[in-house]
Formats: sequence, structure tokens, C-alpha cells
Amino acid sequence: MERWWQVRWCFRRLALAAFLLSLIAGLDKVTSGTIHIADGRPAMMFQEPALLPWLTVRRNVELPMRLHKVDTMERNKTANRLLAMVGLIEFADHRPHQLSGGMRQRCALARALAQESELLLMDEPFAALDALTRDQLHDDLNRIWQETGKTIIFVTHNVREAVRLGDRVVLMTPRPGRVAQIWEVDITRPRELDSVEVSGLAHEITGRLRAGAVSNGAQ
Repeated sequence: MERWWQVRWCFRRLALAAFLLSLIAGLDKVTSGTIHIADGRPAMMFQEPALLPWLTVRRNVELPMRLHKVDTMERNKTANRLLAMVGLIEFADHRPHQLSGGMRQRCALARALAQESELLLMDEPFAALDALTRDQLHDDLNRIWQETGKTIIFVTHNVREAVRLGDRVVLMTPRPGRVAQIWEVDITRPRELDSVEVSGLAHEITGRLRAGAVSNGAQ
């Protein structure tokens, strides 16, 4: 599978974005056409962490491996590696209610990575977080992407977030759901939300929306 990060930005219609990801994940059936996913079923990360409150952070991360009958030694090794990767190794024995919102999302990310899928689907995972926490998680996600080389499809309504994170930004029409335009993001990493380059491309995409060109359908 090609090593790249795709950000898909779905304008206005959150239901469309969620449905698109559910089709890619195989949770809904395609009525026409086909979706080809290399290397098995993708992992998915939702807007809410959806952690099991009675399990510790470590047990939540281990859950996908338990379901796949991974042996105890390998589970522990993988969980430790992933918890260290997301900065939660010191909180491995805590339960979700003892974590901040950003820490819960880090745990959810580690659990998604534990599925060992080459494709990670992310449905506005940082939308409910404060600006500083979201900014830190942008940095963390960029680092983790570089370390793992996974393909990520990231749904967001935040134009600057899409430009900061993505190699590609795909703009979709609200109804019917069509690809309106695709931008290749040739901005050197690491990127900052308030940088001239990110702001400039975000302004261009926002202008595309304001011009009403989205309603014209796919281009």
C-alpha cells in the first residue's frame, strides 16, 4: 500500500462523512460500484473515545488483540509500545474516568493502532477538544503517522486542520455527496495552523466554498 496520508473534508453534512467511513470500513453495503481495501479491514477511530469504563487503559488497548486471540506476552509487548507511543505508559493502570479528554482520545488512538491495520479511518476525533489539546494531538498524530507509515483518512469540517495534517484535501458536496475538488498539500512538515502556507491554502479552500462552487458537483 502506498505510504501517504489522505484527509477527507466533508462540508456541512456530518451524516455523509460518517456514512462514507462506514462504507469504507465495511459496516454498510455499497449499492453500486466497489471499494477495494488492501491488507484487510481498516481500523476506525470515532468522535467519542468509546472506551470501556470498567477496563484500565492497558486493557482497553489490548481489547482488539484479545478478540484476535493474541497471546499474553505479545499483547503486553504491543500495548506497552503503543502506550509509550501516545504518551500514556504512566497511566496504563488508570481507568477512563481518571483521564482528561485528550488522554482518552490518545487511548482510543492506541487501541485503533493495536488492530495492526494499514488503513486508519478517523471521524472528527479532535472536534470536542480545546484548541491547545487539539494542537498537541495534531503534533502527536503527525509523529505517529511518520513512525508507522499508515494510510489515514481523516474526516474534519475544520479547513486549517485538514491542511495542517493532510497530503491531500478532498472537498465534498453536501447533497448529493460528490467529490468537488482535490488539493495536493505540498507544504513542508511539521506545519503550524497559523503559518502563512497553511493559512493561504485554507483561504483558497474556504473561497471555493464561499463561491458556491461546491453545489456544482464533482469536478
